[in-house]
Amino acid sequence: MSDTPYFKHHVFFCMNVREDGRRCCGEHGAAEAQKHAKKRIKSLDMNGEGKVRINQAGCLDRCEEGPCLVVYPEGTWYTYVDTSDIDEIIDSHLIGGKPVDRLKI
Repeated sequence: MSDTPYFKHHVFFCMNVREDGRRCCGEHGAAEAQKHAKKRIKSLDMNGEGKVRINQAGCLDRCEEGPCLVVYPEGTWYTYVDTSDIDEIIDSHLIGGKPVDRLKI
């Protein structure tokens, strides 16, 4: 068994939709943001073993803080407004290794 992680970065987008009227990521652009990230990572040839995996997740229990995603193995939590925020996370954190402080939650 290898100590090397299968993915360098594993990114989970909360896709939760709450039925009780409370704020939820699914109603604030989560599906579009996740699709954008997946497409961009593929276009940069950064997907696959040893690279980056973009995943959908059920409730990550931080919906009140805005739509959210988490990057592992660092465990860095982000919120975002639009695809330019997603691009900044990709460019700065996933490519450059520097977390985006202004989007951290």
